[in-house]
Amino acid sequence: MQLQTIGSYETKTHLADLLRRVRDGQGFTITQRGEPVADLVPAGASVRRAGTLAAVRMRALMHEAPPLEALDLKTLMETGRD
Repeated sequence: MQLQTIGSYETKTHLADLLRRVRDGQGFTITQRGEPVADLVPAGASVRRAGTLAAVRMRALMHEAPPLEALDLKTLMETGRD
């Protein structure tokens, strides 16, 4: 979901309209003096968004990390028992 940026004053002034738009699936990032402070998204969307971001980060980590070839699991387990 692409979030539209909106200032805090405009948010306060047009809150009822913004809530209708959020109910219809739109999302907004609320800013104060140009700095993002909050996201206004449909209920439950932030949980889904957090899960999606976590999956993207995990895929990136797996892609960037060197392959784990020739690991000796028994040695790793013994090392962890110190």
